[in-house]
Amino acid sequence: MRPLLLLGLAASLAACAPRPVTEAERLGLPALDMVRVEGGAFRMGDVFEGTHEDATPVHAVTLPAFLLGRYEVTYDEYDAFARAAGRSLPPDDGHGRGRRAVAYVSWDDAVAFCAVYGFRLPTEAEWEYAAREGGRALRYAGTNDPDSLRHYGRVEAEVERHSFPVGLYRPNALGLHDMTGNVMEWVGDYYPFYPEPGAEPVLQDTALAMRVHRGGSFAQKASLAPTFHRAGTMRDLASDDLGFRCAAGA
Repeated sequence: MRPLLLLGLAASLAACAPRPVTEAERLGLPALDMVRVEGGAFRMGDVFEGTHEDATPVHAVTLPAFLLGRYEVTYDEYDAFARAAGRSLPPDDGHGRGRRAVAYVSWDDAVAFCAVYGFRLPTEAEWEYAAREGGRALRYAGTNDPDSLRHYGRVEAEVERHSFPVGLYRPNALGLHDMTGNVMEWVGDYYPFYPEPGAEPVLQDTALAMRVHRGGSFAQKASLAPTFHRAGTMRDLASDDLGFRCAAGA
């Protein structure tokens, strides 16, 4: 048989091969709604005033395409995982569960949830690139106007200080909801300073290493919600305004 025919046969067999069943499918967990984000290059960090010490120096980043959850993970989704895995259910403080963004999950809890689907947490660069609609200079996910932020995310809540059901606010141009506000979101990175031009960030994978969360929350001021704003905390923190969404390679 000619080599080209062999290659064609191999490609056909590969295309017909069944997709491996994920652990989530085996356990009967609900599917997650994922958005494909096309890759590209952008300048990461405080591209506005350049004064945010934790988000400077601004540096160039190039990303391949990736998938990101359209919504923050909900109580319904996390509860199904926890029950199947024999884990404790996170508290809801009497505010109900359902489609509310899940809270009281540690970084390791979030990693374990995503892994069951064959996913992971987004990197900081992926999260910021997606929140900024492919790296545009957007202060908040969906808008640059502080007066319009109320349409895109829930921050500075004075009443009903708890997470809300996902998707109540407008998505950004990529179709991603609640990238600003509702709950802060764990990302997969440690918490290094940004590298100086030409240098690589120093990452320390230790049990005590801090992890990063992004996006601000209902309990925080809008000044803590810009797309470039980053905060770090211990990986075992579980609070009422800290959740996550999953990511994967495209």
